[in-house]
Amino acid sequence: MSKIDFGTKISAARPYNTKTSRDNIHRALESDRGRIINSAPIRRLQQKTQVFPLERNSAVRSRLTHSMEVQQVGRFIVHSIYEKLERSPSCHGLEGLERSVESLVEIACLMHDMGNPPFGHCGEDAINRWFNKNVDALYPMQQLLQGGIQSDIASVKEELCHFDGNAQAIRLIHSLHRFNLTYSQTAAVLKYTRPGTEAKRDSPLDKNYLTKKVGYYLTEKPFITALMQEMAMEKYCRHPLSYIMEAADDISYCLADIEDAVEKRILSLEKLTELLKKTFYKLEPTNRPIYRTKTFDLALDEVYEQSQTDEISKPHRFFIKLRVAMVHPLVNHAARQFTDNIHAVFSGEFNRALLEDDSQYHAIAKTFKQVAIDHVFNDPEVETLELQGYKIIGGLLDEYRPLLEMPIEDFANIVNGEGRYYPVERRLFNKLSQKHVAAYRLALKQTAQVDDTNLWEFYLRCRLLQDYISGMTDQFAFDEYKSLMVTE
Repeated sequence: MSKIDFGTKISAARPYNTKTSRDNIHRALESDRGRIINSAPIRRLQQKTQVFPLERNSAVRSRLTHSMEVQQVGRFIVHSIYEKLERSPSCHGLEGLERSVESLVEIACLMHDMGNPPFGHCGEDAINRWFNKNVDALYPMQQLLQGGIQSDIASVKEELCHFDGNAQAIRLIHSLHRFNLTYSQTAAVLKYTRPGTEAKRDSPLDKNYLTKKVGYYLTEKPFITALMQEMAMEKYCRHPLSYIMEAADDISYCLADIEDAVEKRILSLEKLTELLKKTFYKLEPTNRPIYRTKTFDLALDEVYEQSQTDEISKPHRFFIKLRVAMVHPLVNHAARQFTDNIHAVFSGEFNRALLEDDSQYHAIAKTFKQVAIDHVFNDPEVETLELQGYKIIGGLLDEYRPLLEMPIEDFANIVNGEGRYYPVERRLFNKLSQKHVAAYRLALKQTAQVDDTNLWEFYLRCRLLQDYISGMTDQFAFDEYKSLMVTE
């Protein structure tokens, strides 16, 4: 078994030249922190949904407030890992790196949702449904299908019809905002390892979890290749710190969604307590203790009883006590899974999430998620908002479709400031983000990742529109949709 040295996974190296020394890791990571915290994608998270789109109640979570909570849990897991390894951190090359590991995990947690489109997962699905339905009928694609390289066309279509917020985050980091983060920082966000051009069925079975979603796009392939080489990551393997980021997200959102449901009065504390007990029993009938001798039911009863003594806000006290009762054992278990499986985690071959085992801790996380699925996400208000999201995203893509129908030469004229014979298309083009257009221009000049240059241009044009739509906040998408509908 090869020796573990986390020092090889934590480096100040960046894609582009920098004056920062490759050896000054603390300064490099502090620079990464500043670039991300002060970035537009992070600011936009304050107006992107967690569960309730277009929510006016500021006490209900946005993607930004959720990410801040994930950040705190990520730090907690790092501290717990170091506590478990306190007698032997030097054996794994972790000695002296606690500050670096903590910073990498914190900023990865903050970034983990920044590629999500408006309206969350239904926004992703709306983009994919539209492209699945329409991409073959678009004029440039019809021309390509008549004489293009079919294998390249198939792989490009595979990617365009599988937009994913995780892969879009990598695109924001490298191609759209060019943050020039350290390879270590970006690697800690790379949750899945399958390229967008590859179908899930073609990925290796022993990496089925690591490849269950798209990890990066064709436009970022050269960057990811360089990153994996710098971080000594094998194909389809993760960076070890991404497991911590993922666990922090799993722990945070499983509690956050039901707390927001109580805030919205979808569930009462009494009903929630009852549902949690029933759901947990189905998943964990043996009733194994979750903390020393304390069972889930007992812990939940104590939380509920203590909340009833609060004279100001019973729900507030309930969730404070619930987080103490549940987050601590979940964090401890995630840290234990990290250290117990440290060789597989270090190599990035560990083919599951830290919390996804057959333990009572997995049952806890699954219980909270299942209650949210069964009693929050199917609430009429939530479903209505999600249907609005489908309508808005699909409607925006319909309105911008003329840009994707144009022959390559005509679209190039519009990009170059001409196109006076295309008044509608020119006006639509002028509404696009100039940063996204600049990224399109730059990628067009760079080495194509497919052999057919016409296919490459059309792919980049579709990516340009996906960049624009996915970068919108919920409210901006809604306002843009209404403004374009008025013009019809």
